[in-house]
Amino acid sequence: MTDTRLLIRLAEEEDGDFILAQTTRFVDFALPPWRRRDECIGGIRRDLTRHLDDQPPNSYLFVAEDANGARAGFIHLQRTVDFFTGQSNAHISDLAVAARHEGTGVGKALLAHAETWAAEHGCRLLTLAVFPGNERARALYAAAGFATDLLRLAKPVA
Repeated sequence: MTDTRLLIRLAEEEDGDFILAQTTRFVDFALPPWRRRDECIGGIRRDLTRHLDDQPPNSYLFVAEDANGARAGFIHLQRTVDFFTGQSNAHISDLAVAARHEGTGVGKALLAHAETWAAEHGCRLLTLAVFPGNERARALYAAAGFATDLLRLAKPVA
C-alpha cells in the first residue's frame, strides 16, 4: 500500500533524535568485508550530528511526515560542484525510511522531492552513493531513473 499523503519539510531541532535513530537503516544489508557496521553507523551519526548542530552551508535536511504527523523518513541533500563541468549538482548524502513506513512510498516521495529541489536550485545532476549490497535501495534508485556515473573502487592495504 502506498500512502501519498506526505508532508516533506525542512528538519527542525526536535527532529534530531528521529534522524539519528535511523542510522542503523544504512547498514541493514551485506557490507563490503572491510567495512564494519559500528564504524559505518558512527561515521553517519557524526556527519548527521554535525549538520544538526552546525547547519553548514549547502547542506539541507528534510523530514517526511505521514498524514498523522508521524515522522516517516528523511533525506540529506548537499549542493556540490561537478568536478568535470564546474556546474552545480545536488548530492543525496543520506536517505532513510523508518522501518514501519518501509514499502509505503516514502523513499520514492523523498527522491521526487530531491529532484524537484535540485531543479529549483539550478542543479545539473542529482547524485548519490550506495553500497553494492543495498539491493533494495539500488532498485528504488534505478526505478527513479538513476544510472551509474562513476564507480568508486576500494582495496584494503596493510
